[in-house]
Amino acid sequence: MTKLHRRAFIAGAAAVPFAKTGHAMQPLYVPPEEARHQRTLMMWPASRRVYRDADHLYDVQATIADIASTIAAFEPVTLLADASLHAEIQRRTRSDVQLWDVPTEDLWARDAGPLFAKSGSDTVISHIQFNGWGSKQVHRHDAQVATAVARRLGLPLVDAGLKGEPGGVDHDGHGSLIAHESSWLIENRNPGLSRDEIGARLKEAYGADRLTWARGVYDQDITDYHIDSLARFAGPGRILMNLPDAPDPRDPFHRAALETHDALAAEYNVEVIPEPVQRRVRDPEFVASYVNYYACNGAVISAQFGDPDADAIAAKALARHYPGREIVTLNTDALGELGGGIHCATQQMPA
Repeated sequence: MTKLHRRAFIAGAAAVPFAKTGHAMQPLYVPPEEARHQRTLMMWPASRRVYRDADHLYDVQATIADIASTIAAFEPVTLLADASLHAEIQRRTRSDVQLWDVPTEDLWARDAGPLFAKSGSDTVISHIQFNGWGSKQVHRHDAQVATAVARRLGLPLVDAGLKGEPGGVDHDGHGSLIAHESSWLIENRNPGLSRDEIGARLKEAYGADRLTWARGVYDQDITDYHIDSLARFAGPGRILMNLPDAPDPRDPFHRAALETHDALAAEYNVEVIPEPVQRRVRDPEFVASYVNYYACNGAVISAQFGDPDADAIAAKALARHYPGREIVTLNTDALGELGGGIHCATQQMPA
């Protein structure tokens, strides 16, 4: 349940200025993740300032290659990386994983990658400016990923007027958002903005009319407790949530998770998936999130942690909520050790 991120906390470059569209825009709408995709975007971890240990970096890269190759069996995958690394990446992924020359430091496409939206019939990028989780990590390249992708695709960037990460909010594509205040109402992301102002900008960025807040946890992990490893929309008004069977009242993440559960259960239909107990990685800081899955065309890609009972319960829950899709489970322990999962490493471009 804790989300301590072990990457280096190194201040990065200044934020990239927002691009302007130059013409009147229709209201934005971010489709639900389970809607059909044109492609999945992912980012290649490469920075030795972030990953000081070469063996650790290789293991994390292997996990990203595995996720990319798995998704590529269901829909096109575009992996962003500096051109100098493409030959190596091609040797480690399926041949149909497409590579674009977009330099990256780290892998977190959900946070640094572009948030695709619709404006009428046009595709645009609803731009929430990534700033290294409040300048906690180097992000000279990652802060520019959304801009680089927009340029590559010839899409306008629409300024959301926010600094932060799309991993810090979840949406159902039917007007509802959920988020932790700790990831948004914080001086290192959005100084001077009130909760109501941030909420209004998030709703405009996603095309939503409802946002349910919970407090979250401040200053205990690099993300300030992103909600997408705790609770996710599985459809309109339906939420899947990860909780331990025996929450520890001394653990601030457990206490916050229970508060979040109560806030969400008051407004939505919440189904709880138990956290794994007999998992491969025993470190208490390891993030074992079943709800940090990714819904792609025809499949749901989720983690398994080596607990046969809990792994089976999670797979069955996903099959119920995503009927007709293949449930594919992967060993993504290398990401759990970093504080994230499959959803954190992916970003969908709607069809």
